[in-house]
Amino acid sequence: MTMPVHLVLYEPEIPPNTGNVARLCAAMGVPLHLIAPLGFSLDDKCLKRAGLDYWPEVDVHVWPGLSAYLDAAGGRQRLVATTARRTRRIVALQHAVFAPDDSLLLGPETRGLPAHALEQCGLHVHIPIRDSARSLNMSTAAGIVLYAALACLGTLPACGG
Repeated sequence: MTMPVHLVLYEPEIPPNTGNVARLCAAMGVPLHLIAPLGFSLDDKCLKRAGLDYWPEVDVHVWPGLSAYLDAAGGRQRLVATTARRTRRIVALQHAVFAPDDSLLLGPETRGLPAHALEQCGLHVHIPIRDSARSLNMSTAAGIVLYAALACLGTLPACGG
């Protein structure tokens, strides 16, 4: 079954951020893919505290590396990098055109996506923010990009349900 999009966290480091993203994925019916190594255990209290009542509803998958995730997808999914770094193929989020089964890829909180991951992405989106702000929190960025992708695809849940 084709999903509207997939949310992929590359080597996440901060348990509460991942918990918040898991809660977002549960609320939106979007699979969450975690690319190892993780900076925490999935049993971490901080992780569960951020989305404890939602954990049974999260469609979460842990992959030993980005290549394993891409191999399992069989080339059906385009990687969409969400990065604060300037890259040669960057598009402002409000101008991005998303496709069903896109994989929205966010990097580790303290170092961002490595060059080898960015090179595999078919689209690089940038969330416009004021110059005085260095970046957004990863879980905030995940929410913004996920909602933009679902809105673009016409797959946002109806109000109240």
